[in-house]
Amino acid sequence: MVSGGSAIRGSRVGAGPMGEQDHGHHADRIAISYWDALGNETVRYFAANLPADEIPETIDCPSSGLPAGRDRENPPALAKNEPYKTHLAYVKERRTEQEAEALLQEALDKLRARRGTLTS
Repeated sequence: MVSGGSAIRGSRVGAGPMGEQDHGHHADRIAISYWDALGNETVRYFAANLPADEIPETIDCPSSGLPAGRDRENPPALAKNEPYKTHLAYVKERRTEQEAEALLQEALDKLRARRGTLTS
């Protein structure tokens, strides 16, 4: 026995006849190529009337994650990532050892005065 089929199985509702290309007006656009350090090319499309200064010089390459630029011969280098710093590391960059001792002593004096355990 042959099962009954549906003529619309597998197609979207409102899709129109198969192969129909006129689904509205297509805006004029330009293709810009970007290359990463591994030689991967990524093409991005922009509106043709977009000012040149609004088109990015670099993007992140979707295949490698590296920065990609518009100059094929000189792709941008990978930016050096700073290692994670703790709050204490940032404080140590801003304060000298003497300043840190003075601040610590001041904070301890305030705490002891509040608790009533301040010794002269």
